Amino acid sequence: MSDFFHFDGIDEAEIRREKDKARKLRKSRWWQQKLAIGVCYYCGRLLGPKDLTMDHIVPLARGGRSTKENLVACCKDCNNKKKTLLPIEWEENMESLNK
Repeated sequence: MSDFFHFDGIDEAEIRREKDKARKLRKSRWWQQKLAIGVCYYCGRLLGPKDLTMDHIVPLARGGRSTKENLVACCKDCNNKKKTLLPIEWEENMESLNK
């Protein structure tokens, strides 16, 4: 992996372990139910399950974990824009776009 994942003292092995956990959760009934709701956690748009992705509210690269409390379904647009922002940083970004 690139140095991109080395901030906040998170190492590559830990990132890989958390990504593995997320892959397992993606196959769970819990995740299928999240997708079935069809709503982006961030923008609130109603979408089909195929248009939603899994996002870590607190990104792995910033110390987040692959837990049910930290994983949400969101649209691809929001996921791509959020990248590795923390929730407060994402909120500030969304507020500035709405002005």
